[in-house]
Amino acid sequence: MELCNACNLVFLIDSTYKTNKHRLSLLDFVGVIPTRMTFSVGFAYLEGERLNNVVWALERFQGLFLRCDALSGVIVIDRGLSLMNAMKNVFSECINLLCRFHIDKNVKAKCKSLIGQKNAWDYIMNAWRSLVDCPFEHQFDDCLKKFEIACSPSPMLVDYVNQTWIIPHKEKFLKA
Repeated sequence: MELCNACNLVFLIDSTYKTNKHRLSLLDFVGVIPTRMTFSVGFAYLEGERLNNVVWALERFQGLFLRCDALSGVIVIDRGLSLMNAMKNVFSECINLLCRFHIDKNVKAKCKSLIGQKNAWDYIMNAWRSLVDCPFEHQFDDCLKKFEIACSPSPMLVDYVNQTWIIPHKEKFLKA
């Protein structure tokens, strides 16, 4: 608890889905110290990803902070919709960012399902990395156009990336 309150700038919250013998979701809370090392804050087994279950777990996590001004500044999550909605309820004052590892994993899976040839999806994933690693905001639209050109044989992939990630969340991407 002392470490949670002393190093409260960034926390990562991730959920694994039914990988244990009880087939319960595991919601894991991890803190980051200034030397970029991590520490376990806690975890909760959840019976399903229902909003009320996730809100309950986040409220227990919030209860670890001894002072209201000690609440986390940034919380990094995946794009689990129940977790995103619960974050709005419980940690509305915190900056909520999305983990690039999980985003990349989802885009790669979608790319593999839509593009048959490995060299084609390698090319598209390189264009994707150039887009999300774009160093300057004013270059983002150019990188997006290059990505869309790389994906021109698969307009469904462009639609997926734009509707699921770029339009609603492009300001929230973080490489944790």
